[in-house]
Amino acid sequence: MALPVLELRQALLDLGWTDAPFRVRGALPAEKADLVAECRVPEASIRLRTRMRFDPHKREVRVLEERWEPSREHAGTEYSRGPAVSVSKQWRYEKGPDGRRRKVETFRFDSRDMRNPLVDAVLGAGWTWRGVLLRW
Repeated sequence: MALPVLELRQALLDLGWTDAPFRVRGALPAEKADLVAECRVPEASIRLRTRMRFDPHKREVRVLEERWEPSREHAGTEYSRGPAVSVSKQWRYEKGPDGRRRKVETFRFDSRDMRNPLVDAVLGAGWTWRGVLLRW
């Protein structure tokens, strides 16, 4: 049995107030959505936004996933949309207990840390997660 739309909405909003690396909020009118999940990663200059629109008749959440990240081809930021995994890591070298130099991870970001809890909440509520690319 699928949860009512208001309970699903509240479950998604509650995700953004845990220890999650992202926040879920009500959408602004210009965003043309019901809820928006956002994550900013200053260390990697990455910004993620997932716009969610509820369709109670079909019991589905239509989702537009957007990314802004540094371009590999030119100076500036590159925009993309659609489901994609973005992973960023940083390391530094330090002396280990044996006196040898070793690499130690100092920063890690994985876009699935935002996407997976959202998908799990939607599917767990008995709704469908439907990604869209063009028609919003």
